[in-house]
Amino acid sequence: MTKELRRLSFVVLAMFLSLFVATSWIQVVDADNLAQNPANTRTRLDSYQIQRGSILVDDSAIVTSVPAGDRYQYQRVYTDAEMWAPVTGYFNPALQSSTGIESALNAELSGTGSNAFFAEIERILTGQPQQGLSVELTLSAKAQRAAWDALQGLQGAVVAIEPSTGRILAMASTPGFDTNTLAAHNSAAVDAEHDRLVADPTKPLYNRAIAGNLNPPGSTFKLVVATAALESGDWTLESTLPNPATYTPPTGRPISNAWNGTCGEGETTTIAEALRRSCNIPMAELAVELGDKAIRETAEKYGFNSEFEIPLKVTPSSYPSGLDGPQTALTGFGQGRVTATPLQMAMVAAGIANDGAVMKPRMVDSVIADDLTVHQQFTDEAFDQVLTAAQAQALGSVMVQGVSSGAATGARIDGVDVAGKTGTAQNGDNPYSLWFTGFAPAENPQVAVAVVVEDGGGRGQSGSGNGIAAPIAKKVIEAVLGR
Repeated sequence: MTKELRRLSFVVLAMFLSLFVATSWIQVVDADNLAQNPANTRTRLDSYQIQRGSILVDDSAIVTSVPAGDRYQYQRVYTDAEMWAPVTGYFNPALQSSTGIESALNAELSGTGSNAFFAEIERILTGQPQQGLSVELTLSAKAQRAAWDALQGLQGAVVAIEPSTGRILAMASTPGFDTNTLAAHNSAAVDAEHDRLVADPTKPLYNRAIAGNLNPPGSTFKLVVATAALESGDWTLESTLPNPATYTPPTGRPISNAWNGTCGEGETTTIAEALRRSCNIPMAELAVELGDKAIRETAEKYGFNSEFEIPLKVTPSSYPSGLDGPQTALTGFGQGRVTATPLQMAMVAAGIANDGAVMKPRMVDSVIADDLTVHQQFTDEAFDQVLTAAQAQALGSVMVQGVSSGAATGARIDGVDVAGKTGTAQNGDNPYSLWFTGFAPAENPQVAVAVVVEDGGGRGQSGSGNGIAAPIAKKVIEAVLGR
């Protein structure tokens, strides 16, 4: 073979290999992305022939597809639509739009993903109609109902998590909206309803549990500051701090406790007492001593500044960098520039409940076929270790005292030791954001809950986390524990 032929052979071989790699990438590696691309008209039209899979909670369908007398062939139907809206979202083939689980797991539900390949082969061979795969969620119908009912008449959200696994048991957001109206195939009617919801000042389309306009977490963030102190090795819960009636950080404005007095009697107070009573001044002093870097690093171990897909995309909670002394002092009691979702504050409580181990949150257990064959099983995954087991148990004990005899008594449950922390966060001149986060039973945690109620719970500046948010959490905990 001449030198020129050898060169040509190498060129042809290289071209063949390049074509093989590109084809393999398109058909295997990137197949799902291409199939779900909105510009892929063929996949979209093919999906109309497939009955979309169900979304299940406690083995019962909360979303199904029924025959429709139009070109889209099937209509999505949502049970208890407003209650489940922040979870399921909606699917509308007429507008090529979807949200929530309907969007995040569209490939599975529509039967157009790579894991539906064998189902498509079976459909061709048998001539039977193909069905999309169904999705089994981690949520509890009882917990979701308790959260939804307790939030009625309020703007707010609840998230409940199983501490040892990260499985989300409830995700409620109010006010809600009827997903059936946005799934209808009448484009004009759907557009009009969507515009109405967008214009609604209460923002019903927001999923306040994981997104929307994030709120300062108020005194619930004191748990993170206390964790940073314990993690440093220089502080314990019995370490003392000065106990003045007002405190002015360097170059900052005066800070006071909510009742404009000292944190108990005496010239000093402990971190434990500051948490139990929910005192601002000692926690601001502690935050300045620790510095913003140490607090931020601890907050990030709990999940702050991280993007989560559960599989819904979660707006990151924020503890910013580069805070000065006065700004750091404000974060000591969850004010200033720190913001959080209820999901994030539930992760804080869950991490303490789980001996300091923070789990990644998730809301899907499995993807299953119509014959109950499991196509995909989701597993628990650790996120970070934020405290030792001994430190977490000590902090949990202080939280129990906060519920039994401190600032969080609104979460008391007869016969159950509840660990909790309230928060009443200022929003400038606007009504307060009211918070609670905690877990139960304290000795064997089964559920961690976070609640936020916006707009002061309708009480302007007089609402409190203990008076409004804590009783909501109590009802969710009781539902999970079957009380």
